Amino acid sequence: MSSNDWVFIPHTHWDREWYEPFQVFRYRLVTELDRLIETAERDREFRFTLDGQTAAIQDYLEMRPENEARVRGLVESGRLALGPWLILLDEFLCTGETIVRNLRLGVEGATALGGAMAVGYLPDMFGHVAQMPQILRRAGIEHAALWRGVPASVTGHSFFWQAPDGSTIRTEYLFDGYDNGLDVLLVPLEIGRALDDYAQATEGRWGDDPILAMAGTDHTVPDPRLGEWLRRAARHDRTIVVATLEEYVSSRPVDPSAPVVHGELRSHARGNILPGVLSVRRSLKQMMAGAERVVDQAERLAAQWSASSPDEFLTVAWRKIIESTAHDSVVGSGTDETSDQVLARLAEAGQIGRAARDGVLDGLAASVPTSGYFVVNPLPNPCDVMAAVHVEMPDDGGALRATTADGSELPIQALTTAPTVLGDETMDASQLDRVLRRIHRRELFGRQIASYSLEPGTLAFRLAEVATEEPFDLLELRSHVASATRARPGSWRVLTTTAPVTSVLVTVPVASSGMTAFSVVSTGGSIPVPCPEQLPGSISNGVLRASVRDDGTLDLADGEGVVLTGLGRLVDGGDRGDSYNFAPPADDLLVDVPTIVTSDVLEEGPARWILRVVRTYAVPLSLASDPDRRSRATGPLVVETLAELRGGEPFLRLTVSFVNVARDHRTRLHLRLPDAVTTSAAEGQFAVTTRGLAGEGGWGEYPIPTYPATSFISAGPVTVLLDHATEYELVDGGRDLAITLLRAVGSMSRNLHPLRDEPAASEIAVPGAQALGETVTGRFAVLPSRAGWHPAKAVLLAERFRSEPLVRRGTASTSTALPAPSTGLRVDGDSVAVSSVHRTAAGVELRIVAMGDSPTIATVTGDFTAATTVTLLGHPISDVTSPGRLEIPLMPWEIRSVVLKEGHSS
Repeated sequence: MSSNDWVFIPHTHWDREWYEPFQVFRYRLVTELDRLIETAERDREFRFTLDGQTAAIQDYLEMRPENEARVRGLVESGRLALGPWLILLDEFLCTGETIVRNLRLGVEGATALGGAMAVGYLPDMFGHVAQMPQILRRAGIEHAALWRGVPASVTGHSFFWQAPDGSTIRTEYLFDGYDNGLDVLLVPLEIGRALDDYAQATEGRWGDDPILAMAGTDHTVPDPRLGEWLRRAARHDRTIVVATLEEYVSSRPVDPSAPVVHGELRSHARGNILPGVLSVRRSLKQMMAGAERVVDQAERLAAQWSASSPDEFLTVAWRKIIESTAHDSVVGSGTDETSDQVLARLAEAGQIGRAARDGVLDGLAASVPTSGYFVVNPLPNPCDVMAAVHVEMPDDGGALRATTADGSELPIQALTTAPTVLGDETMDASQLDRVLRRIHRRELFGRQIASYSLEPGTLAFRLAEVATEEPFDLLELRSHVASATRARPGSWRVLTTTAPVTSVLVTVPVASSGMTAFSVVSTGGSIPVPCPEQLPGSISNGVLRASVRDDGTLDLADGEGVVLTGLGRLVDGGDRGDSYNFAPPADDLLVDVPTIVTSDVLEEGPARWILRVVRTYAVPLSLASDPDRRSRATGPLVVETLAELRGGEPFLRLTVSFVNVARDHRTRLHLRLPDAVTTSAAEGQFAVTTRGLAGEGGWGEYPIPTYPATSFISAGPVTVLLDHATEYELVDGGRDLAITLLRAVGSMSRNLHPLRDEPAASEIAVPGAQALGETVTGRFAVLPSRAGWHPAKAVLLAERFRSEPLVRRGTASTSTALPAPSTGLRVDGDSVAVSSVHRTAAGVELRIVAMGDSPTIATVTGDFTAATTVTLLGHPISDVTSPGRLEIPLMPWEIRSVVLKEGHSS
């Protein structure tokens, strides 16, 4: 074929939600696909590619179930291409595990309707993650097709894309976007001339391959007359074929001279990647990470502790998470109405995950006495968990002692003691029945009635956290009160008290995937507790020391000679951009000096040390009437920073919070580096990516070097652990690491944007994106390490930082003995990350990643008899018999999935 031959790919790009919410777009979808099916059935040469996402056809069939057979017929005949994704996601704003689940659910859904397209179609994502070639290859997909983020070094229509592990995939480059074919169809009677014009303009791009024409765009299917138009435009020296995307890319011979592109695709050379979506509507990113985390915990606990997994619930939760990853959903670039619905969907996913997780914990509680507590570790490596519990104290007080079943003593720290008098009321005897109606079986004021006394004129209740084993008969109490009030009418006192309840912290060591039970009792005396020396205005856990400066920033020193100074400077500047791109006013006013600074030490160990710093800034309340200036009117931005150290932890936890009082601005947290650096490294989606100080430009978008990170960022001796996907930038010539806390804007897109030539969408007001009056909270941890993230074990520590403590009180009889500590599945290996542990029909599926540049061995131990290596879709590859212990050699950056067959090893 010559470059004057053409392959047209009829398709649509269907955003499930964006400038309209999902249900509005679905109404249009059903109308368009009704028309599409009629066109395909009338024209046997017609082909259609449904945007690479199975959710679109599932959304349609939910409204048109009677058309399933018609859809299946088109898929099985190769005329309708579905999948492989469930949803077209934003790759940087979810975890790598979520990407895998997206692909798996998409392929399963498409296969159920006749087959899945074997092309990793990524048409409109705002850049692409480094490990995408490996993810696709390990799902059996050998081709990709995409648009944004490709570097200027690619000048043809295809290239080889290589992941960090070396996996390579042939990639079709949609040079002019996913709608280039529409340009030649604008005037149906002039299609023949337009084909010649386009071929001449792009002749250096195609070589001997036919020209690819993507005939489709957003939210519409091609004109039913497309086939007729194209047949009319064909001639003896020009062949025109209508095909699916898979038919085009799979029929192209591999060109060994095509360029190889390594790692992530975030170039601005020929397409906008719209990096401002990383930081707008921060609450969406936080909610996404929270939902992913709790569903992952539920799966791990169910795999370890339950005979059966709550699969039907967790599948729903995963689908809600994946639907929310869409590139116009979690990014926050839609309308307020759309963003509110995404938040609600993610909240539902988190609620399902929490219910499933807590169901497992409730089952475990039945083995622990009500006088005890237990901690569960969902991670497959041992760790210390700081458990916060409420303990009843005897009235005479005394010191507290925490111990495990074997008598091992645990570090404990008392915090606060709650009031003991919960109610002291005076009322007429005729009203006492109102008091009794407060009692639900034995519960009163959220506690249990331990005892009561009934004296003439006084009814007294004694409450407890846990009911005693003495019986309580509410009907008997009602009878006694009725008799007493008849005998003594008039005024009565109702006194409700409880034993002193003290909040305490206990540091509990827990084995890999294990459980440790403990009890807390009063000794009746004092127990000396060793504690590192504390200096005024500072805190120390013996590993790190943090102190506050006059300007409210922090200094941090470790025992290896690393000293970090001036951490936590806040810089607030204007933002005249939109939800897609940041843009500073030309005459910006940066606010970075507080007007008031106060600090105090809240807690002093031995389990936790907390230093509080409160800074007040006078920030402009908006932009001026001239958007290149900030307003003169200012308001107080009060920022609270809690700097926290925990026993034995080598990092400083930071919680920064404030109520947003201004519009059109960006607030960032700056961490000063000891020396200027030229690169940063950031974890995300099964890789750690190194980036420089500048991005590649060339298109109509200024390449601001703001980048995404998922679990940590590292620059020089500073590694910052994160609890959700976060935007960062190296500034001041590589001397400061700036992390975005808030980006507040008022428009979905700006028609005239100083750093972007073309609009990204319609100019629709989105006042919700200003986050006005919202409480903004950022959680980070600073891990100092002269040698960088890898020797500091940042992969492991980031997981521990993000993991929520799972602590419960027991529910068994008080006569039940504390169970001995238990252990479960364990994974060891240098920088081996565990992405998922979940139950399947074949066993427990374990997904691991070698997070480093060197080969390593992952050692898996636990209660299993054999293992099967599987694809990312769960299809078996090879088996090995390995009772209780499995050594898995991993190449650098390799993703490996294995299914462990459960049983008792000999």
